[in-house]
Amino acid sequence: MIASDSRRTSALLYLDGVHVSFDGFHAINNLSLTIAPGEMRAIIGPNGAGKTTMMDIITGKTRPDEGDVLFDGRTDLTRLNESEIAELGIGRKFQKPTVFENQSVDDNLLLALRDDRRVGATLFWRQQRSSTERIEQILETIRLEDWRNAIAGSLSHGQKQWLEIGMLLAQDPKLLLVDEPVAGMTDVETHQTAELLKEINRDKTVMVVEHDMTFVRELGVKVTCLHEGAVLAEGSIDQVSANERVIEVYLGR
Repeated sequence: MIASDSRRTSALLYLDGVHVSFDGFHAINNLSLTIAPGEMRAIIGPNGAGKTTMMDIITGKTRPDEGDVLFDGRTDLTRLNESEIAELGIGRKFQKPTVFENQSVDDNLLLALRDDRRVGATLFWRQQRSSTERIEQILETIRLEDWRNAIAGSLSHGQKQWLEIGMLLAQDPKLLLVDEPVAGMTDVETHQTAELLKEINRDKTVMVVEHDMTFVRELGVKVTCLHEGAVLAEGSIDQVSANERVIEVYLGR
């Protein structure tokens, strides 16, 4: 659904005046946020700040009571369902990795590839050279070249997170929403994940929701802190970390 001319924007993702309430509880309260094409943004905030609800709104799982939610300059996401939004190019990785445990890493990526899924095409499908090259590229990006034949269930927690990010990349989204990607990771895996996301950000727009402030600092991107369903502070990690209200409600002293 194309928005009216008055609401077109150069932002890839544009939220303005968004409200959502559940049984009288204001989960999202006049939320306004813009993400530019090619940007990576870190979203932080205490539990209950509205981070998950915001992602639910962007992906069509929750419809806002009011407000504008536009994608790619002009598409009104509030009028589309989850599958239509995914087709537009918005991919989401949840906190807990969901991979096909009994399939190989290679097969997980193959199943996720954005190819022609019509019945005829599926029946007579053969792995094309372009698909093979794409999988090779993704395996290199997610640091799993040496594990391509391994069963996904045998991977470490961190490797499963990377595989799921790879499965998102296979769908060729314009915007990746990544929820707490380093939860439960070792320090080495956390550093590698920061490098992985920075590499992905060369070609994709990325929104990362995360609690690990060391990881957020390593990303080196603009940070938005949510509180009570609205933007509390925005800026560099140093600016946000020094904000008195952020310290009070989230970071502590």
